[in-house]
Amino acid sequence: MSRVTLIQHINIQISNRERTREWYEKVLGAEFLDRGPELNQRQLQLRIGSAEIHTTHTPNPAPSGHFAVEIPDWDDMIAHLDALGVPYHSRTPAITKESGASYGRREYSGGYSTYIHDPDGNMIELVHHPLGVQDSAGHKVELLHDSGSLTWTRLPGYGPSV
Repeated sequence: MSRVTLIQHINIQISNRERTREWYEKVLGAEFLDRGPELNQRQLQLRIGSAEIHTTHTPNPAPSGHFAVEIPDWDDMIAHLDALGVPYHSRTPAITKESGASYGRREYSGGYSTYIHDPDGNMIELVHHPLGVQDSAGHKVELLHDSGSLTWTRLPGYGPSV
């Protein structure tokens, strides 16, 4: 049986492309994926970490259950959310020193989690695992951000707009 190797993208419903793009770029550091005029017209595509978010435009979006993203520097992200005025919450509260707002503690790793919502109500869980990631042999694996990573090979005539 063939196995899944990674989640390539998720799809969320949105009502306004420009607002969504601006919010994901500003709040989560997403990067616009220029897939050429035809694909760009069909949907907004963003890189977030090493995966992608694709969108379906609809006048009345149905928010997703939630998806989660790993945050490498928790204190920096909380300060960033506070500076932007983006509210966050959790089901298992702890109190931040800076703002008094709540987020959850992950006892098994010493990490944290909290939830935010995009402008269309899609829920995003932010998680932080300070001990890092390890492979099946117990070796630490570095998760590096590379804006050019995981670019799918395209047929001639498809790709970034010129």
